Amino acid sequence: MEGSRDSSPNVSVLNCIDLSSPDAHQNVALLKQACLDCGFFYVINHGISQEFMDVVFAQSRNFFDLPLDEKMKLLRNEKHRGYTPLLDELLDAKNQVNGDYKEGYYIGVEVPENDPDSEKPFFGPNVWPSKDLLPGWRETMEKYHEEALRVSKAVAMIIALALDLEADFFDKPEMLGEPIATLRLLHYEGKVSDPKNGLFGAGAHSDYGLITLLATDDVMGLQICKDRDAFPQRWEYVAPLKGAFIVNLGDMLERWSNCTFRSTLHRVLGNGQERYSIAYFVEPSHECLVECLPSCKSETNPPKVIFSLHVE
Repeated sequence: MEGSRDSSPNVSVLNCIDLSSPDAHQNVALLKQACLDCGFFYVINHGISQEFMDVVFAQSRNFFDLPLDEKMKLLRNEKHRGYTPLLDELLDAKNQVNGDYKEGYYIGVEVPENDPDSEKPFFGPNVWPSKDLLPGWRETMEKYHEEALRVSKAVAMIIALALDLEADFFDKPEMLGEPIATLRLLHYEGKVSDPKNGLFGAGAHSDYGLITLLATDDVMGLQICKDRDAFPQRWEYVAPLKGAFIVNLGDMLERWSNCTFRSTLHRVLGNGQERYSIAYFVEPSHECLVECLPSCKSETNPPKVIFSLHVE
């Protein structure tokens, strides 16, 4: 399925993880099945109210509604903070004729300039619109960043159990104690995608970190490809689910799990409607040593690749 105007789009059926459920074993089983199958699942009852999510999306729209010259004053810096304009990002150079038809805004972990940690990659002060221009904007985004990290840690705990690790495995200081966590606001302008001619809202890619939390409006656009090596590739839409996060695994977790869990190719197709989404990318701290997890290797299943690095 290639066309973004398909009258009966193929929609993937994803497992749903209820963070309020007392049945931890069921959540672990559902998440494990999802991670083995496609690396995508929904998370509901996560503790972030719909009222607050509505405020976050409203504030996101307020920013993207600003004149371009105002947004360009906040252009992304070397610490990956700030605004990224339309066509700025090219995620699938092999198949795209130009950049993604989206604009974005990066917000990372806030570290003051006088803090030695600010010298680390992806750490440092954020770039904020002026309070006169967007009152309450910074406070809203900082609160959301904090809440999304809390949800991410809850999901990571279930992932740890699904990998036969201790529940707090990912909550250690060198893991998610001081994470590299990046919030990215996204706005798709509404241009109709044309995959056959290399036009995409966002080109095909997999995320490189641990997990990603995605909040979306009600406009369909996200697609996943469960088998990237298939020819032709088969793409399925992921339907928006009110009040839920769409969660996907990153390349780091696929490597960590010895390729047991899946980091799945995904993209965004535009259908002529504006679309807003909010992605929250989670990676462990700079000090984390990434190597095959002990529960994911054995004499009969050795590490598939030699992969040991410090996150940069």
